[in-house]
Amino acid sequence: MTFQKKVFSVVKKIPRGKVLTYKEVARRAGRPKAYRAVGNILNKNTSPKIPCHRVIHSDGSLGGYREGNLAKRRRLVEEGYIK
Repeated sequence: MTFQKKVFSVVKKIPRGKVLTYKEVARRAGRPKAYRAVGNILNKNTSPKIPCHRVIHSDGSLGGYREGNLAKRRRLVEEGYIK
């Protein structure tokens, strides 16, 4: 399985209202130091089945999102992660 597929597999399992960090996704996908690669992989994703908006920075900031940071924030509010 490619690293990209492993990343997508990890991200698909993040439940609604929860998040993981890019670093944690990289660790769970088997490459703990590849957190920047995780960001690049998720930035190119166009599948609505992969909830990329549930992946954030280690410091708690939201990080980037293909549809824009406002859309990421809105989706996390809708899911109850952000009040």
